[in-house]
Amino acid sequence: MDDLNLLGPQLALLIGAGLIIIVDLLLPIVSRQAYQGRLPLLSGLALLAAAGSLGWSLALVLTDERGEAFDGMISVDDFTLFFNFLFAAVAGAIVLGSVDYLARHRFQGEYLALILIAAAGMSLMAAGTDLIMIFIALELQAIALFALVGISKNESGSEATLKFLLLSAISTAITLYGMAYLFGLSGETSLDGIASYVANTDENRSALVLAAVFLTAGLGFKMAVVPFQMWVPDVYEGAPTPITAFLSVASKAAGFAVVMRIFLAALGEGLITTDWAYLFAAIAAVSMTLGNVLALVQGNIKRMLGYSSIAQAGTILIGLAAVAAEDPQLLLGTSSVVFFLGAYAFTNIGAFIAIIAISHKIGSDQIADYAGVAKRSPLLAFALAACLFSLTGFPPTAGFIAKIYVFNAAVQADLVWLAIIGVLNSVISAYYYLRVVLNMFARDPETDEAFTPSPYLGAALAAAVVGLFAIGIYPTPLIEASESAARVFS
Repeated sequence: MDDLNLLGPQLALLIGAGLIIIVDLLLPIVSRQAYQGRLPLLSGLALLAAAGSLGWSLALVLTDERGEAFDGMISVDDFTLFFNFLFAAVAGAIVLGSVDYLARHRFQGEYLALILIAAAGMSLMAAGTDLIMIFIALELQAIALFALVGISKNESGSEATLKFLLLSAISTAITLYGMAYLFGLSGETSLDGIASYVANTDENRSALVLAAVFLTAGLGFKMAVVPFQMWVPDVYEGAPTPITAFLSVASKAAGFAVVMRIFLAALGEGLITTDWAYLFAAIAAVSMTLGNVLALVQGNIKRMLGYSSIAQAGTILIGLAAVAAEDPQLLLGTSSVVFFLGAYAFTNIGAFIAIIAISHKIGSDQIADYAGVAKRSPLLAFALAACLFSLTGFPPTAGFIAKIYVFNAAVQADLVWLAIIGVLNSVISAYYYLRVVLNMFARDPETDEAFTPSPYLGAALAAAVVGLFAIGIYPTPLIEASESAARVFS
């Protein structure tokens, strides 16, 4: 029972997914009319599951319950709980952001259940302390995401799904190869056992490094960093916009969570050295620069944010470079990554929710068609502008604090040059983010017809915008939560 209690947040999501599927199957038998109007009921169940997961996580925090479950395959610590909150909150926001989309599509129950299943898988990825559990969780969320990307069953969605599936299969094979290497060398699948082997042997160092390289390459796909980013723009453009938002925030956060869990818990002592810092720093610099430069020339706002997410992943990777550069910076570097992921969740979810609302009304994802949106829907334009300012790193937004945090970690780890590259890339990103803002506020619309978001979209967007300003003005609670999560590895 203790194991089930510790896994309550994930079980709430999985039970919610099961209930949605059962209700969706039984409603046609009960009443065809009830089946046709099932969306509010199914959405309510999904929101209830997300709220249940959040509530259970909060209960674990308040009662100070921590520990291991299933013979040490899962660890429920402050790091796990942080990501439990993140994934459940993101899942709830995506459910709210999907209601308008689902009203026009058939597979409502399947869609909502898959979101909850993917969120549960991501949460288990962050909690996993055994290679087998991490791999199972990785596949659980991946299979759900494959279905979600292609659920609209149109040509662009099918193309996006195929690219996502093929490249994900390759990355999974590479990740599994790295895990097999670690098991073959250490004879252990638990991260603690691998850590003990790494710390107490000087043999097979080159093989250990090779295993770490395979893991970095495989998980680089999840983080969407160069050179593993090829899938991002096409999948972001072809997937339903709410799923694009889910991929950009939750999938990326899960990738970084696993990298931190494996590298800091299993490989940190004796293997992650200054050489790794320069590798992470190089990937970060190239990801930031390539992502921002390619985003400059995009005309589709979803594709632009796809390239932007590659650049943002590079910025987050600065924190991991700082961790590897110098052991005393373990807390600062790790907490900066965790903080950035939390702040990025509010910012990017808000941006995509605003895009869903605007694009639904104007019938286009082209940036040029956003002309004059501020005159037709001032609040929506303000909300999107606030999110874009946060992505750029303007105060007083969450993005400003997040970038200061990771740049400070780089400076403290003697990676000043990397912090400078990060600042320069923030300046570059301002051009394409502000281009959207300029279109909305300085151009005339083709029609003066006013519009407002639906109550569901409005609620999700309001929460995101309030959150990004709250973090920007008073970041202390999130900083403290990030530091608590980082102390797990110190």
